[in-house]
Amino acid sequence: MNAKRTHVVLSDELVREIDTVVGSRQRSSFISQAVEKELMRRRQLAALDAAAGAWKDKDHPELKEGAARWVRKLRRENERRVRKASTP
Repeated sequence: MNAKRTHVVLSDELVREIDTVVGSRQRSSFISQAVEKELMRRRQLAALDAAAGAWKDKDHPELKEGAARWVRKLRRENERRVRKASTP
């Protein structure tokens, strides 16, 4: 991994808390991981925003009465097929 040294300003209290949790020798790694997690979270939120409105109720009429009801119906149908297939 290529790395670039950068200057980041953190409060004394925040640095002490980080050092208490991970130790001063792991500070950069900890901060790097925290930043990666936050970037991922923000990318996921942006993807959710971009996808907003992609699901159209008219395209999925089987879910009109709710997904749970639809799943129960599928399970009942499957149970019927299994019983029919296992009956001699």
